[in-house]
Order: sequence, then structure tokens, then C-alpha cells
Amino acid sequence: MFPRILGLCLGAAPLFVFTACEESSAPPVVFSPEPTVEGLVETVLTSDSNFRDVPFAKLIEVSTEHKVVPVDPASPVDAEILTGIRRAMAQTMEHMNRPESITNQERRINECSAHFEDAILHFVNAQPGLKCELPRNAEGNLQRAGYPDLMITHEASGRVAYLDPKLVETGSLDSSLRTFYFTPKAETGKILHDGHHLLVGIEHDGNTGKWQFLRWHLVDLSGFKVRLKAEFQADNRDIYRPELILESAEAP
Repeated sequence: MFPRILGLCLGAAPLFVFTACEESSAPPVVFSPEPTVEGLVETVLTSDSNFRDVPFAKLIEVSTEHKVVPVDPASPVDAEILTGIRRAMAQTMEHMNRPESITNQERRINECSAHFEDAILHFVNAQPGLKCELPRNAEGNLQRAGYPDLMITHEASGRVAYLDPKLVETGSLDSSLRTFYFTPKAETGKILHDGHHLLVGIEHDGNTGKWQFLRWHLVDLSGFKVRLKAEFQADNRDIYRPELILESAEAP
């Protein structure tokens, strides 16, 4: 039994997607340590279907060498973690729904996300036996950008639960808009432990500047599936380089 492996290198970080195991007498595939543009494009063109419904747990395991542990509510340790999150979320929702909430100073709902991260971190730390912090990356630096946003540690057992808060407008839980992103990176990756991977979706009413936060949903990502959208990107600094501009002119 050999797993078929598809290798895709985006930027400097390799992403390997495992497909289902199958009977085979062929030797394992060996990839060049320096993938070529030709090989990358060919892989994207010929393997699009293999990049759909990728188990998130397998993606994390292959890219970080750490396991995604399913939550077991019957486990005393997991029950304590869930209770701590439940209490912290109740306090966070009450705090953010006050008339003087800092969220009402923001113009866009995306700008409220950091406030929720800070509040959840604070209120989880107030729960006995739990420690919540911003996860450090592989270089030991604190890093807010990228998945996951928070790391909870059950102090007695050492069990880790990564928690990623997401704000979502009510009525859009079944939207097809992409709202979750994960980019594997060796040096700046923040997943350095086996543990639970949780997402807490917080519904709001869409009332800009006077948001009310209605309810929350805690999701176990151990059974979550993701898709890879391969695209080549550039920003304005890349496009408008002086050596590329053929002509420029002022408006009359």
C-alpha cells in the first residue's frame, strides 16, 4: 500500500497533498528538491481534481509533521477545554454587545476580528487551568497573521487546542465565498504541536458600526476538508516597474 503523493510548490513552501491509498507495486514518487515552473504548471493543469476535498488533518500532518486530534467531549481534559471556551465565549459576546464596545468604532467588520481575538484570549486566560496565547512561529516570534490565531493549553495535561475566531454575517453560513485560508510555511508556520484544531464562528447582524453579535458556533476541524486554488499573483509594484512601462502620458 503506497499513498500517491502530489507535490505542488507555491512560492518557497512545498505543499504535498495525499490522495487515497491504493494497491501498487511501483516505488514511491521522488520529487526534485528544486521544482521547475514547467513541472508546477503541468501539475496544476493535470491534477485539479486531486486538490478538492483535501482532508485538513492530512494537510496539517504533511506540512507541519503534527497531528490534528479530534475532540472527544467524553474526555475529562477535552471537557475542561470545551467548558473554558464556552465560558470565555459567553463573556466575550456580552462584552462585545455593550453600547460602548470597541467594535462600534470600526468601519468594517473585518477590523473587529482582532478585538475578538484579544477578548477571547483574555477571557480564556481567566478560566482556571487554561492558558491562552498568540502562537509563536517556528522561528520563535509572535505572529498574528495567518492560521491559527490563538493557542489554548490545558495546563495539567499539556494538551493544545488551536482556536481560530471568524466573524460571519447571519444568514451566510451556507455561502460559497472563501473565508478560510491556510498557507504552509516552514519558517513562519505557527503549528508546532499535536492538538485540537477549532474554529469559532461568530454571527453578527450586519448593522455596520452598531453590530450586534448574535451567536457562536464551535467547529472541530479534524473532519474539515479544504480545496487548493492555485493562482499566480502580482501586486502593483510588480506591474508598474519602470523597465516594463512602454509609455506614460498626462491627461489633456
